Amino acid sequence: MKLFYYPGNASMAPHIVLEEIGKPFELEFVDRTHDQHKSPDYLALNPNGLIPVLVDGDLVLYEAAAICLHLADTHPEQRLAPALGTPERAQFYKWLMWLTNTLQATLIAYFYPERWVDVGNAAGAAQVKAHAEAKIAALLAQLDRQLETSGGPWLLGAHYTVLDPYALMLCRWTRGFAEPARQRPVLGGYL
Repeated sequence: MKLFYYPGNASMAPHIVLEEIGKPFELEFVDRTHDQHKSPDYLALNPNGLIPVLVDGDLVLYEAAAICLHLADTHPEQRLAPALGTPERAQFYKWLMWLTNTLQATLIAYFYPERWVDVGNAAGAAQVKAHAEAKIAALLAQLDRQLETSGGPWLLGAHYTVLDPYALMLCRWTRGFAEPARQRPVLGGYL
């Protein structure tokens, strides 16, 4: 297996999951600072030009959550996801989708506000960023409550799953915020 990555990027969660599995894998650094993720070779792996990509035999997979699910499903002995068809698996899906579609999407709006406004609209970009930061604070409070009510120490309670490195990755992205995730009452201990 080979993971195409960039430090601190969305490849962090799949990288942690690969480490948890304990099987051999390779890391391939993708230099975003030189637009390597937009090169023809990389675009052949991921036409979106985003990081990460996992190559597992003949399988080429992108999207961090999809990679984490694939790794959990192909290594069931590691118990990185609840059993299929259980209420716990349904909650697992809910939280993975929430992390990717709600928290991660809002973090992307925060870090790239210019994507949501007309070119050159600095005031609009600043407004998008401010709204995103306020929403992220509310989402971190929701994550804090989930950890408190789950019975811990993990997001789903007693069992560590791929949700935990995914949440860690996203919370790490808040380290430069006025109120980073580490300062939250329950999240701080979890992280």
